[in-house]
Amino acid sequence: MGEWQLIERHFRDLGASRDDVTLGIGDDAALLRVPDGAELVLTTDALIEGAHFLPGAHAKSLGHRALAVNLSDIAAMGASPSWALLSLNLPAANDTWLRDFAIGFGALAHQHEVALVGGNLTRGALSITVELAGLVPAGEALRRGGAHEGDLLYVSGSIGDAATSLTLAGDQRSDSDDGRFLRHRFEYPTPRVALGQALRGVASACIDVSDGLYADAQRLLEASGCGAELQIESLPVSAPLQRVVGALAWQAALRGGEDYELCFAAPAQFAQRVDELAVRTGQPITAIGIVRGAPGITLKSENKVMQFSASGFDHFRD
Repeated sequence: MGEWQLIERHFRDLGASRDDVTLGIGDDAALLRVPDGAELVLTTDALIEGAHFLPGAHAKSLGHRALAVNLSDIAAMGASPSWALLSLNLPAANDTWLRDFAIGFGALAHQHEVALVGGNLTRGALSITVELAGLVPAGEALRRGGAHEGDLLYVSGSIGDAATSLTLAGDQRSDSDDGRFLRHRFEYPTPRVALGQALRGVASACIDVSDGLYADAQRLLEASGCGAELQIESLPVSAPLQRVVGALAWQAALRGGEDYELCFAAPAQFAQRVDELAVRTGQPITAIGIVRGAPGITLKSENKVMQFSASGFDHFRD
């Protein structure tokens, strides 16, 4: 089966149907309508075998993750996802693999009303690249910069689960209920799109947690020209993570990446509004510290300063 036949079979009608798509898959490029009063938000991310996922990873999970990591970027901007482009490099034309990949990608695309409007399919080492567009009311996008001294620092969900699951590869704990929970958090991350939109007008700064909470919080703070004081006991760690790594859970929470939660700052007077957003979106939100004027992150546990070193994930660090 040739390239075009594979595209027609697996991707022609994948994703949501949107009225703002003038022309989708089937031409040299897509034609899309951006509504008045909106700004276009663009992001792209790639999944490379051996760097972002292990060889033999299930295609359905890869379809889900390829879109989810980009949805998380859109969420961090407070935007609504709209259209996606997909570029796939495949070692061979595996019809079953493509079917399962399309199931994972398509289910999440429908959930978030994303239309797949084009892309590319080629032969090569396995890699998956998605470009995702979103829309946000003009002037209302969330940004990394904007936090101020005295703001509270928050994070959604639980952290440290996904990265810890990778450390369990080949470990008998990976087949336990806790291990399966952690692995599911890595394979099927949940982008916090509704929360990101709800934070418009509430959060002073926002970033998604992809490279580790400590590293990504540091990026938010540096963009804002601030620092922060974090409370170790306040870090939201899941019960499975605590059972698997014990007393080291707080370190896993700070160091681990791939969680795709949102870390954000908000003025202290908005604390009740943040609590109400957590209820309205059904998303746990935890205050983990306070923004300070001095640069850097200070970690405290029972009023004692903790020593910690975590650089976060970096593709080009040895």
